[in-house]
Amino acid sequence: MDPLDILENLDHVKPAFQPIVSAVKHTIIGYEIFGRYQADGEWLSLAEFFHDADVPDEYKVEVDHHLLQLAITEMLQSGAAGSLFINRNAKQLLINGGEDFLHTLLEFEKQGFSMNRLVLEITEHDFEERFDVLNHLLLYYKTYGIQIAVDHVGAKSSNIDRIRQLKPHILKIDTGIIRQSSPDVFQDILYSVSLLARRIGAKLSYENIEDDHQLYFAWKNGGHYYQGFHLARPSFAPQLDDSLLINVGEKVLGFIQREKTLVKERLAFALACEEKMKKMPVKWQGPETADAFIASVTEAFDEESFRIYVCNSDGQQVSSNFRKKEGSWAMEMDQKGSHWAFRPYFLENILHMRTWHKGILSDPYADIETAEMIRTFSFPLSDKYFLFVDISYAFIFDHDFLFIE
Repeated sequence: MDPLDILENLDHVKPAFQPIVSAVKHTIIGYEIFGRYQADGEWLSLAEFFHDADVPDEYKVEVDHHLLQLAITEMLQSGAAGSLFINRNAKQLLINGGEDFLHTLLEFEKQGFSMNRLVLEITEHDFEERFDVLNHLLLYYKTYGIQIAVDHVGAKSSNIDRIRQLKPHILKIDTGIIRQSSPDVFQDILYSVSLLARRIGAKLSYENIEDDHQLYFAWKNGGHYYQGFHLARPSFAPQLDDSLLINVGEKVLGFIQREKTLVKERLAFALACEEKMKKMPVKWQGPETADAFIASVTEAFDEESFRIYVCNSDGQQVSSNFRKKEGSWAMEMDQKGSHWAFRPYFLENILHMRTWHKGILSDPYADIETAEMIRTFSFPLSDKYFLFVDISYAFIFDHDFLFIE
């Protein structure tokens, strides 16, 4: 595809509209614009043209300008509602100090296309390009009502601080990472991005959704917007809600029922663990007999657990570790006196148990010693002492309701 052929035949260039669906209403709330070029009777993607580093930025700006004009004109003439998501890289925006792009939008605003319907997408790796200048320009655009989205978030963790400075309205996550990365790696990326989104008040948008699994993943991990071929393919005109390839509402209802089932099973498991403790023939007599007490508990949790211990309300371990090795329980007396209050949620869970007098099942987390994903069942023995039963990875893996979070 010769860049000059494209530039000299802009009448063969058209915008394609890919719907973006809201997780709140399950309706189309906007469209991302992609460029298409007609050659030999076939419409080709312009992605190669825009990503080619050898193509001058001035060429790209001219084609982008043409696509933007056609897209906004189409939306105005068709009366299509919703936002328009447009992609720009840093070099293009910084040409002439960003005034050319703003001037174009101001002209369309006079025709009735409000600035707050524009979502400007910047790819995360663009932050490497004169970030201070780019940040200043994007903040300036925001004063006009233009929304800012950062695309491919998580590609470089070093940009977290820069994203925090910019405070974009939307963080876009490529669900294709699910196929390319291990689940653990992707979960770590998502955890960081989700935490950042909450702190800066940004919405999460999941793109490149190609199947039900990825849609479920987006729904379960706080996605405010969904986008991808599984929902709708790009077309040369804005689409209506009934043109979506799937019924998003029905899909989400199925996800909800699945989640309810998993939550019920986890609650039933926690209650079963609690009943075991309440029916124990040996009762808690205080920290002096902590090891003897745990020795009487191990049989009840022999299938589920690999480690059991007791801590006081300040997080200090008052018992030995009872660890299951090769099918037998062994004492690790050197762990007595260890302090665990530094762990996230430790003190909060202690206070919950003291207040409600009930056991708690933790979320999955990586064990410090084994690095395996485990859960812990915690149970109040008194107002001052608490039992901790670590559930083994093998048991969790064999029980979907514990493994899937």
